Amino acid sequence: MKMWSGRFRQPLDPEFERWQRSFDFDRRLLEHELAGSRAYARALKEAGVLSPSELTSILHGLDEIGVKAKASAAFLDDPEAEDVHHFVEKQLVSLIGDAGRKLHSGRSRNEQIATDLRLYVRACIEQVRNDLAELGGVLVDRAEKAGDAAMPAYTHLQRAEPVLVAHWLLAYFEMFLRDADRLQDCGKRLNFSPLGAGAVAGTTLPLDRQLMASALGFDAPTANSMDATSDRDFVLEFVNDLSLLALHLSRWAEEMILFSTQEYGFVRLPEAYSTGSSAMPQKMNADLLELTRAKAARVLGHATALQVTVKGLPLAYNKDMQETQEPLFAAAESVISLLPLVIGWMKAVDFNFERMQKATETGFMNAFAAATYLVNRGVPFRLAHECVGRAVQLSLERGNGSELADLPLEDLRKLNPAFDQEFYSSLSVGAVLAIHDVSGGTAPARVKQAIGEAKRKLGSLREVVHAHA
Repeated sequence: MKMWSGRFRQPLDPEFERWQRSFDFDRRLLEHELAGSRAYARALKEAGVLSPSELTSILHGLDEIGVKAKASAAFLDDPEAEDVHHFVEKQLVSLIGDAGRKLHSGRSRNEQIATDLRLYVRACIEQVRNDLAELGGVLVDRAEKAGDAAMPAYTHLQRAEPVLVAHWLLAYFEMFLRDADRLQDCGKRLNFSPLGAGAVAGTTLPLDRQLMASALGFDAPTANSMDATSDRDFVLEFVNDLSLLALHLSRWAEEMILFSTQEYGFVRLPEAYSTGSSAMPQKMNADLLELTRAKAARVLGHATALQVTVKGLPLAYNKDMQETQEPLFAAAESVISLLPLVIGWMKAVDFNFERMQKATETGFMNAFAAATYLVNRGVPFRLAHECVGRAVQLSLERGNGSELADLPLEDLRKLNPAFDQEFYSSLSVGAVLAIHDVSGGTAPARVKQAIGEAKRKLGSLREVVHAHA
């Protein structure tokens, strides 16, 4: 029997009935539907709608549904269930009889799905933040083990200045830490319970909404019944946060792909996360990285689909909102399945520190340091910049890989008399790294401090994540 069939005299068109069902995908919410139903049943008992024995029967029935669902996937094969709410009511009535029909007293599927989705998103946030904490730990560990190894940093995909490998890895740590913080903020805003909001105007029974909210770990009930049933901001915000995380993962993947090519040679692909070519025996392809880029595109698409679905909806609930579930599930499952693989890849990857270091020694990557040398000797920066630019041009004209350090002092003094013999010692990779001695800079002492600060941030993240586990 349908949950709404009393007013109707004709059966639904069979094709339409199959087409409009959501149980094929919202069955994912069963655990949360059962949790919400337990809290609601206890509130009904406190309001005098259920007797103690009816409450006990309902709770046992809900528990049995959960046990059966875990024991057999076939249990969820129900071609008649419209949605997860209908499925639970059907199963409950079949297990305990008419007492099961009392569970829906005073409530609506509008508040049920709003509650289930909040519980689902909250659980996903905890999972993703836990994975981000682990990924952050791997990045910090690899940064610390990199020691004083240097590599080129790039702007416009052109070599710019040398940085420590640790400094490069910590840039990704900061990126993913922001993702974890955004998700935490989203969790704060969604943590309010719609139970008791009814279909649109609030329940007609004297239910203790705070009791239900507390039972489910929410901070408080939602403040407005219309907003409670029509709000999907938390879904949009969550998937938008995931899209930023996926974008960051895609940027990470792109750089690792570039650095793993023979042209760069900074990264050796882990065989466990790569595949070969069916035609070219020598190939090792960065499939995990490439699929990471592609998965990011899908998550970004899901974020757009959600916004377009909701943008024209009047208050309060509309059936269109059913279409917000699949993009949510797809985005969450894409990221949750991807992060452990990224963590495994980062643990397994091998960095070619020798190749990285060698790449910092050519290409005039010490030019900014050369200009700084002149500035420290009283030359205005704009003049110093111009002077070093001419020195670079002079080196290029001489050919044979000539660098600034190869220019005779007399030639440099023709460009500016401030040049002295000490200039050459300022051009080494170590000296260039050392002059970036500011907070957030790549000087070794600063990077060592940054690693310590990253560990502190990581500890705070893990503390919060474990508290919610």
